[in-house]
Amino acid sequence: MLPRIHGNNNRLKINNLIYFDNNRLAKVHIFSLEKNISAVFFDKKSFCGIFIWLFPRLYLYLKGVIKLYVMKKAIIVGATSGIGREVAGILLNEGWQLGVAGRREEELKSLKALAPERVSIEVLDVTAADASQGLLRLIRQTDGMDVFLLASGIGAQNMELQSDIEEQTVHTNVEGFVRMVTTAFRFFRERNGGHIAVISSVAGTKGMSVAPSYSASKRFQSTYIEALAQLAHTLKLPIRFTDIRPGFVMTPLLDRNKHYPMLMEVGRVARLIVKALKKQKRIAVIDRRYALLVFFWRLIPGWAWERMRLAKK
Repeated sequence: MLPRIHGNNNRLKINNLIYFDNNRLAKVHIFSLEKNISAVFFDKKSFCGIFIWLFPRLYLYLKGVIKLYVMKKAIIVGATSGIGREVAGILLNEGWQLGVAGRREEELKSLKALAPERVSIEVLDVTAADASQGLLRLIRQTDGMDVFLLASGIGAQNMELQSDIEEQTVHTNVEGFVRMVTTAFRFFRERNGGHIAVISSVAGTKGMSVAPSYSASKRFQSTYIEALAQLAHTLKLPIRFTDIRPGFVMTPLLDRNKHYPMLMEVGRVARLIVKALKKQKRIAVIDRRYALLVFFWRLIPGWAWERMRLAKK
């Protein structure tokens, strides 16, 4: 009668092959001849155990292979500088096909030069009346899109309430925002699925005296995305939404002569954004420090917030 092998350890290694013993998965009967393995048999119960162990690992492996060879497509509006430019660079390095848009043609061309066969460009100003047509042209050039990222926006501290600053901020962050996001939503509705992501800000959590139109417009963006998410659910559309809310980021948008607390490097912020996009997070506050800050901000009663001084006169 052939012996049954029961290892004391969690696994038994024979001739560079790993066999799991009865402490892990199965009872293994090994027929050996002169120290060479000639056959391995599993009873029915053992086979089921091995299948249960192997199937999820095989699924994850195949899923990774499919992701590697199926090129994803993303459209980034506001890709000529700052966060949008950094995110575009990361996605290109990961093999994505991109459609990039912005106002500065030279910057768009420099992006295209990085991977001419995988980058399409479109000069586009979100505040222009024909910006929707420009976005649709870019989508056609890219042969569709899986992810739409809106990274364009402006803002400035304006305690003096200069009209041109306030109005231009609303013109870009509200009117231009709606124009781009609704175009993307309609495209994904016809396609029956997709992912819309926008870069808003932690400034949208509360009204901020130092930048009234900026904080209000960012609050509008978050609320608008929330409304579209509800609309997609109502229409039973498989459209995902990500509201990206960074804190202070070292980009040309900030005044270099002023001090900003918890200032973040743009490359790190872009990496966190790409991570949030891949996970399809509904809300992504960048980074953890700001997530903690926002948590406590929300706890402050309105009457107390209105009496807080965010800056000197």
